[in-house]
Amino acid sequence: MAEGHGGGGGGAAAGIRVEAESSSGKSGGSNGGGMSPEDCVKGILSAANHPKVRFLLGEMEKAGCPVWGHFIKGATCPTAGDYRSGGGIRVCCNNIRFQDEITQVIIHELIHAYDDCVTKNMNWNNCAHHACSEIRANHLSGDCHYKRELLRGFMKIRGHEQDCVKRRALMSLKNNPNCSEASAKDAVEAIWNICYNDTRPFDRAP
Repeated sequence: MAEGHGGGGGGAAAGIRVEAESSSGKSGGSNGGGMSPEDCVKGILSAANHPKVRFLLGEMEKAGCPVWGHFIKGATCPTAGDYRSGGGIRVCCNNIRFQDEITQVIIHELIHAYDDCVTKNMNWNNCAHHACSEIRANHLSGDCHYKRELLRGFMKIRGHEQDCVKRRALMSLKNNPNCSEASAKDAVEAIWNICYNDTRPFDRAP
């Protein structure tokens, strides 16, 4: 999920330094069922060595957006994770239980960061801009792989991936105060073909 705020950048995974944000004053629930901050930080460091994460970081660097030291943080927050322009990526440790979830969150949010880097005049308050990045992030990250959908209880076989991308994009747009339900649906439909078929920086959808 993008919040209309993520910085830019690529760089070697070895250059990433991770810290856990203080939970004081944060909303987002308790850590019941979630990871401890220490385990979450270890998980983020492990995810930084995932091939897709390293690829995205490298592509951001090529595009002129090197990642700074604390670009990815463990935090207490209400979703699984988010990207804030100028603020980087947060992994919501209180809502994460497994390593695979951390890796997926980071891949998803890195696609938002990449879009923020390479898209001229990117405006996260614009419903169409935000919708396009959500479509791309859900499509290219693997969030809608059929095995993940089965685990969520969605049993449809034919056309499941596109249905999933649309559903999850609309879920994220609900958090954008500039997107009403109607305008979110209109934006997703209007830019669907262009954004779903835009696989940058991959040659094709992974």
